[in-house]
Amino acid sequence: MFVQRRVVDACLRHLTPRISHEQSSIIRASVQAQSLRHKSDSKDVSKSTDGKVKGHIIGIDLGTTNSCVAIMEGKTPKVLENAEGMRTTPSVVAFSKDNERLVGMPAKRQAVTNPQNTFYATKRLIGRKFNDDEVKKEMQSVSFKIVRASNGDAWVEANGKTYSPSQIGAFVLMKMKETAENYYGSPVKNAVVTVPAYFNDSQRQATKDAGQIAGLNVLRVVNEPTAAALAYGLEKSNDKIIAVYDLGGGTFDISVLEMQSNVFEVRSTNGDTFLGGEDFDNTLLKHLVAEFKKESGIDITKDPQAMQRLREAAEKAKCELSSAAQTDINLPYLTMDASGPKHMNYKITRAQFENLVAHLIKRTIDPCKKAIKDADVKVQDINDVILVGGMTRMPKVQQTVQELFGKTPNKSVNPDEAVAMGAAIQGGVLGGDVTDLLLLDVTPLSLGIETLGGVFTKLINRNTTIPTKKSQVFSTAADGQTQVEIKVHQGEREMAADNKMLGRFNLVGIPPAPRGVPQIEVTFDIDANGIVHVSARDRGTGKE
Repeated sequence: MFVQRRVVDACLRHLTPRISHEQSSIIRASVQAQSLRHKSDSKDVSKSTDGKVKGHIIGIDLGTTNSCVAIMEGKTPKVLENAEGMRTTPSVVAFSKDNERLVGMPAKRQAVTNPQNTFYATKRLIGRKFNDDEVKKEMQSVSFKIVRASNGDAWVEANGKTYSPSQIGAFVLMKMKETAENYYGSPVKNAVVTVPAYFNDSQRQATKDAGQIAGLNVLRVVNEPTAAALAYGLEKSNDKIIAVYDLGGGTFDISVLEMQSNVFEVRSTNGDTFLGGEDFDNTLLKHLVAEFKKESGIDITKDPQAMQRLREAAEKAKCELSSAAQTDINLPYLTMDASGPKHMNYKITRAQFENLVAHLIKRTIDPCKKAIKDADVKVQDINDVILVGGMTRMPKVQQTVQELFGKTPNKSVNPDEAVAMGAAIQGGVLGGDVTDLLLLDVTPLSLGIETLGGVFTKLINRNTTIPTKKSQVFSTAADGQTQVEIKVHQGEREMAADNKMLGRFNLVGIPPAPRGVPQIEVTFDIDANGIVHVSARDRGTGKE
């Protein structure tokens, strides 16, 4: 369809916007990783005559640090316990020396003795390029190797083999699938999987890919705060406006929703896909490394096993400080030098820890203010603030939320389980078990193309209800131009180069004409998963 050729003139001149809702015979292509993929729906799902999906549908929260799976029992969501009897599973995958694969708690348990081949928090790499600033930052704090894939993506390496973050996510999803199959005693195919609301197109598509690798048919990709709102509001009939503050292991989301008799409408969403518990752990870890160096003169960062012990101790201390005013970090025989073994014995108070991470908590404030503004509501109009994600157990986080929204946050949902339960509820809607429930979500980031002078021209604004479709007519920038390159970006910055490029494609074979005469119609289509499909056609020739 599209022929990659040297582009004569990549500039497009902006003509008049024109929204088109009629179906043209345009072949949709989904923009992904600098290329275009044809839009093809997931494998055939067996549907009953009323269009509802048949068979079990599970809800999976694929988290940065922990994952959770839930199902619907009648009209009630139920979280399933894994083989170890736990309701959440660490999102950790490890490869032993003889290449045996471990997932979940068994992988986490052996991290100290095998830090280089134990992958954790890989969700922070999903759908990202190796050269992204976030990836460079992550490389400094993880114990495993992050490498550049042939297409420029960030991958990971263990025992000389490379894996995409989608593949690692798939290993975790397989474990969740297994948990559900053990419960039902029969195979499970269909799933609703959640993603951070602020995930871009590449990250959503890569999460969907992880589901397919795991042998799941991902019926829907749902935003995490929206899923949590479903879990909170399932049995509630009164109309209200709620905010969901979701601070998890790797990402932060804030969404403002309106609930009206079982219609859940997302008014706005905002967030930071690189802010979460991992950053709190790393901040404390750096502090402990510095303290140890001050005391013993030893730079422990050169010792991977000692660093892994210290990393786990930092996470444990962080959790303890949510309920205790101080905690001890005792690590005997942490390392040694010529004079003998070195131990760590360090006291840390809640106040000290709060000071260390104050800048991280502060980073959640701005997205909240933007979301409130975008939702076109006043703070006092928000009836409830729901806390989701393990980090919201930290008293200082709760205090910040209370000051920001002027009310005590609502703790009625389990911060670790609400998202998976909401995913199961959405599964119930798709399967027909849950009726009279409508979910209207939004696209978190504006979508558009690069036009003359490298300007980002928005076609679909952020917080537009999805699914949505928009067409706009553009033209050539030079006389006799026979092809144009269309670059698709997602983001809020004015210059295209400052936004995330989702992909590019060429429209060739435009009949030569004076500049501004050819009419090229670009159509964007965002589906219910928040995934983008783009096409372009020359209105003169009908060529796509």
